[in-house]
Amino acid sequence: MASERTLLRRRAGVLTAATAALVLAGTATAAAGPPELASGSLRGHDVSSHQQHVDWAAARSKGARFVYVKATESTGYRNPYFSEQYDGARGAGLVRGAYHFALPDESSGARQAKYFVQHGGDWQADGWTLPPALDVEYNPYNKKRKCYGLSKKRMVRWIRSFSDEVRKETGRRPVIYTTSQWWKLCTGNSRAFSSGNPLWIARHGDSSPGPLPGGWRYWTFWQYDIRGGLPGDQNLFNGPAGRLRSFARGK
Repeated sequence: MASERTLLRRRAGVLTAATAALVLAGTATAAAGPPELASGSLRGHDVSSHQQHVDWAAARSKGARFVYVKATESTGYRNPYFSEQYDGARGAGLVRGAYHFALPDESSGARQAKYFVQHGGDWQADGWTLPPALDVEYNPYNKKRKCYGLSKKRMVRWIRSFSDEVRKETGRRPVIYTTSQWWKLCTGNSRAFSSGNPLWIARHGDSSPGPLPGGWRYWTFWQYDIRGGLPGDQNLFNGPAGRLRSFARGK
């Protein structure tokens, strides 16, 4: 997933947060093709301002069926390409949703959730809009503060605050994007969200998403690489097209 500030230049960098997370963990790998999974899984991707003007028709022709578009970060950043990307994806026939990059050390979860919903993170049960998503992962701006200076209990409270506010505003719990390693390190492998929040697991350069964190029994989305045939990061949805549309409708 993409952060709009880097360790070198705030708001103007080119390094994605997902890449930063891999570098911090010492596990950066070369790009790989889609993992061989059971037939019926769908290919998709996620984009941010780094991708700017996306050729959505080309992405669909290469197999994309869904996309998450970055909307906001903290409470002071909006993706300047969001509307173009979000509407363009829909126009090309992709099921699309919006995600928020969390900076838990800057403001409360509820405050960031409100900002997110106000600037693209809403949801409607039209079969084309994925539920809002929360990107919570390694701090890309300070590698010594991987958990943003929050204790495990405070981090769980922060995520709960964000999730509760998104549900209040939209009627749905957000999808949670994270890595198993970060979730264990920063939440103590909390099981508080596995029954209500779909999981978007990030695990790159492997043939499976690996052991899932926090009591989740299955993944809904899997980000399997940061490069590939589609613009931005490469993802899979755990199900066929009909299931994706039902998920978008909230069923």
